[in-house]
Amino acid sequence: MEFMNKILLIIQREYLTRVRKRSFLLTTILVPIVIIAFYAAIIAVAVSDTSEKEKIAVIDEAQLFNGKIGSDQKSSITYDLIQNETFESFKKEYDDKGYSALLYIPALDISHPDKIQLQSQSAISLNVKKKIENKVDKAIEQKRLNNENIDPQKYESIKSDISIPNTLDSGNGEKKSVEGVAYAVAFAAGILIYMILLIYGSMVMRGVMEEKTNRISEVIISSVKPFQLMMGKIIGIGAVGITQFIIWIVLIGLLQFTVPLLFPSLTGQIPQTGTEGVPMASDVSMISKITEGLQSIPVGLLLFCFLFYFLGGYLMYASLFAAIGSVSEDQQEAQQLVFPVMMPIILGFVILTKAIQDPNSGLALFGSLFPLTSPIVMLGRIPFGVPWTELFLSMALLILFFLFCTWLAGRIYRTGILMYGKKGSWKEMMKWAFKRS
Repeated sequence: MEFMNKILLIIQREYLTRVRKRSFLLTTILVPIVIIAFYAAIIAVAVSDTSEKEKIAVIDEAQLFNGKIGSDQKSSITYDLIQNETFESFKKEYDDKGYSALLYIPALDISHPDKIQLQSQSAISLNVKKKIENKVDKAIEQKRLNNENIDPQKYESIKSDISIPNTLDSGNGEKKSVEGVAYAVAFAAGILIYMILLIYGSMVMRGVMEEKTNRISEVIISSVKPFQLMMGKIIGIGAVGITQFIIWIVLIGLLQFTVPLLFPSLTGQIPQTGTEGVPMASDVSMISKITEGLQSIPVGLLLFCFLFYFLGGYLMYASLFAAIGSVSEDQQEAQQLVFPVMMPIILGFVILTKAIQDPNSGLALFGSLFPLTSPIVMLGRIPFGVPWTELFLSMALLILFFLFCTWLAGRIYRTGILMYGKKGSWKEMMKWAFKRS
């Protein structure tokens, strides 16, 4: 009982010390505001029409457009066919006549149209260049179809652009799967765990180093055991992280309702991407696909696993970071020792990018079972469906490896925290870990 009471006192001290800091309050409040501001800015940029009107002069010696070229209704580009002019003479004056560029189509072999030129005073944007290329491509296709005596309308009716829906047979009935939504959720969950392990693991290491450098740990260890100090510090900082994330989730949820109030024009603009304020079918289809995709994801299981792998992964890595902090007296020395611990985290992120593309591959299975990478990789596989045996085995291995890492780090910590003037190394740390008491 006394053992646990001392750990609880250290947890309370670590938690309250950090939560009461001005930097914690500023970070906790400002991060959601910044996220919502970026979110609103992205929406504003996406729905705004920033494209400038481009006027293109066309000299069509090949008669690709048959003397008639129209401008697309959805495009910001207008085309003018130039008659009775040569390319050499008109390219000296197109700019003075208000044209952004000059498109020159010489007489050419329709099978190998490789002599077309686009002349301009300054670089044409990629978007405009692509639209011009599409315009010429369609004209070439029409010419080729006519040369082969193929009706263009019949050809369009023959072309196929099929999308095959993936239906999942679950215990709650059939659900439609949307791979893009599952991919996005998987990547977001994995990258969030990746950031948590790096940020809060490093915070534990810095906290241990500060107490070691300031000789505070010498005073504390006179009352508690080194293992109690290490566990109290790890859990206390972890509780700070959980508190911060809960506040962020609540604030982001509340601030989302303020976006339409702060930017009332966005409410009407987002769905009105079609003409005359009518929503385009593609936008409606996209919204329905996202809704169906979210319904096919086991949200409850994903949230439970996120919490489990957050706690398991954090406690495992934080114990290793604490052990490194206990043998380091300066930041440069700690950075040299922390590299082997960082490598599995980076490896987990690399495997995650492959696992969300092929969640049932051997590499994805290895990454989701190996304890040092499973907190990142397994969360990336869950939206695609994971067998219960693999999930339970992954959790069991994570718990066992967490206990081993805690035991290992505790033995290093009890010696390293009181060791001064000697440069730490992994060789020395292993000696402390496995030597007999």
